[in-house]
Amino acid sequence: MNGDSKHIIRVENLHKAFGTNNVLEGVDIQIEEGKVTTIIGKSGIGKSVLLKNIIGIMKPDKGKIFFKGEDVTALPKSKLLELRKNMGYLFQDAALFDFMTVEENISFPIIEQLKIKSRSEIKKRVAKLLDLVELPGIEKRMPSELSGGMRKRVGLARAIAVEPQVVLFDEPTTGLDPILAENINELIMMVNKKLSMTCLVISHDIASTFRRTDKVAFLHDGTIGFFGNPDEAVASKHPVLKKFISNSFRPLED
Repeated sequence: MNGDSKHIIRVENLHKAFGTNNVLEGVDIQIEEGKVTTIIGKSGIGKSVLLKNIIGIMKPDKGKIFFKGEDVTALPKSKLLELRKNMGYLFQDAALFDFMTVEENISFPIIEQLKIKSRSEIKKRVAKLLDLVELPGIEKRMPSELSGGMRKRVGLARAIAVEPQVVLFDEPTTGLDPILAENINELIMMVNKKLSMTCLVISHDIASTFRRTDKVAFLHDGTIGFFGNPDEAVASKHPVLKKFISNSFRPLED
């Protein structure tokens, strides 16, 4: 196995550009197994692009991504699809299928990836997942009948339906009021502690992030400008990170 075995994901010298826009310019980061790692940084800096490269939705222009020591950037499509079973992804907008019920949305990866065909087994798994995200009994609702917070929870239930080893969260609290955002953050901790899943989170919610995360990565100018625990981030002399954190904790004026 390449590198330290405690790191479930390792990114080396990752580059990604869109035309002349160089978004990632040599990202290096290691994600420790069983921990919560949060990536912070200004909007449009490439945080979501990094996550999509890690899960294989996008292909890097240069660099390598290792999952448990295996270079996933070198895998053929068939093996990449198999590897994705180990990773759940909660999109920023939950990305539910609007033409499917809640039950059908959550059932989709159970049927497609786990190849489970028993209707009773599928229903039992969906009910258990909805209990976990504190939305029991909404199986027959359509996404259009759900609030933003409920959609995020259903998206989370679908992301963990195949019991992945890693769950990636793309701005999970965006657009939610503080109470709902706190509920989502508590669910992330449940996924990490109760289900023993490694969590990689993109977040603008710095105050909550720093209370709950094990490691913080600051993405700046296409690279990881800082990596460490929350206390080290607050004490960092990195001028942009220092300003970013200061602005994030600054109270809003009336």
